[in-house]
Amino acid sequence: MIDINLIRENPELVKENIRKKFQDYKLALVDEVLALDIKKRELQQEGDNLRARRNTLAKQIGAFMKEGKREEAEKAKAESKADNERIAEIDGEMIGVEAMLKKNMMAIPNIIASDVPLGKDDGCNVEGKIFLKHEPKDFEVPYHLDILENLGGIDLDSARRTSGNGFYYLTGDIARLHSAVLSYARDFMIDKGFTYCIPPYMIRSDVVSGVMSFEEMEGMMYKIEGEDLYLIGTSEHSMIGRFMNTILAENSLPQTLTSYSPCFRKEKGAHGIEERGIYRIHQFEKQEMIVLCKPEESDFWYEKLWNYTVELFVSMEIPVRQLICCSGDLADLKYKSCDIEAWSPRQRKYFEVGSCSNLTDAQARRLGIRYKSSNGKNEYVHTLNNTVVAPPRMLIAFLENHLREDGSVYIPPVLRPYMGGKDKILPKNK
Repeated sequence: MIDINLIRENPELVKENIRKKFQDYKLALVDEVLALDIKKRELQQEGDNLRARRNTLAKQIGAFMKEGKREEAEKAKAESKADNERIAEIDGEMIGVEAMLKKNMMAIPNIIASDVPLGKDDGCNVEGKIFLKHEPKDFEVPYHLDILENLGGIDLDSARRTSGNGFYYLTGDIARLHSAVLSYARDFMIDKGFTYCIPPYMIRSDVVSGVMSFEEMEGMMYKIEGEDLYLIGTSEHSMIGRFMNTILAENSLPQTLTSYSPCFRKEKGAHGIEERGIYRIHQFEKQEMIVLCKPEESDFWYEKLWNYTVELFVSMEIPVRQLICCSGDLADLKYKSCDIEAWSPRQRKYFEVGSCSNLTDAQARRLGIRYKSSNGKNEYVHTLNNTVVAPPRMLIAFLENHLREDGSVYIPPVLRPYMGGKDKILPKNK
């Protein structure tokens, strides 16, 4: 949610930002917000005037009664009663105006960074830097599910019986590899000075609406029937919600946190759930980075965060690149964002394994997260999040890049301590 003062002072800038995001259907919201804001302030002023007059009338009634001016006292009482009735009407109108104002404000997208490339959808995203040049393999790389099955590491049939499509059992060395990568990612971020957290896996609706747009929520979140609780789609949701309605000390910033959680997603929309494979699924695990900082520091942390993911993947000897998200591919709360994509030797192209976002103060305004600055004012923090690593997509990249012609999978040195010293995973028939 953006600052309403920006809409009051520069509505054309807000409209131009909406056009840059190819959301022209939201242009009318700016004028609606301005009209509602005027209506709210008019009601507020009228209510304040009536309350002040009511106080004056109360004093006059007391004076008239003391002086025996009964007729004047009754007239003042009638005026006070009428004022009370109008105040009640104003209070009722204010509830409706404020609710509509908030709804419209939350639908207006955050102002995007000046260096965000303009484009309608993800087909207009721009390649950034490439890290660790990929080398061609001398053999054909099978589909990731075939690799997993050859290693005896997955059971999809049982998962379909117990849970349906979009779920899986990982077994043996593959399950161990999955946990090894998460443990390595945890320690990697701790070594970078981040505080490790395990958050709640369910959050209330006021947290959900604070961290994401309604459209995102509908396409992602599972609601717990009969309760005001949602399963998290990423630990960022509950980690940012942890600071809801708080005022942080300036010297406590930046808050640099890394969190582990399972993640639950409907995966509705164009992509859907795969019938065969584990690229898009309903349940997975992830290590995340979250930063809360002062506004002037968020650009610095944005660069730092996505580079941490690159460093992690390069340390596991997996080629990656940065992909800069265009304006039309940014979620409404995002100021700027980029994906980290791993090389797929089978497809001979990159695919997404993580995403880094700077949301400036959009989430903080919705959730009331502020800090007391050196000038004594309460200012909104900036929030950022980034994927450290998210199996099973990481597993796909790992297996394809480290598969050998004999069907075994190479384990890089950084992961061997988490794999009991193993330097490879062998097929189940060997």
